[in-house]
Amino acid sequence: SGRIDRGTVKVGDEVEIVGLHEDVLKSTVTGLEMFPKTLDLGEAGDNVGALLRGVNREQVVRGQVLAKPGSIQTHKKFKGEVYILSKEEG
Repeated sequence: SGRIDRGTVKVGDEVEIVGLHEDVLKSTVTGLEMFPKTLDLGEAGDNVGALLRGVNREQVVRGQVLAKPGSIQTHKKFKGEVYILSKEEG
């Protein structure tokens, strides 16, 4: 379960479960629930529970996301530059 950040999710959509693991799980949304009702469509901002075909609860961990197949890519490292403010700067 979680919040839909952008776009929509509907019953029958093909999805990928990505993040935190190297392998990407593929599934189909077989149901959507927003307590206490069942939905056909979830929109951005909705907190929903998604029922996924062939995926056990143990295969999904906190922090993973559902996405349209091929729409996002995970990364393990990145380069960045950090500037630390001095005491006078705040």
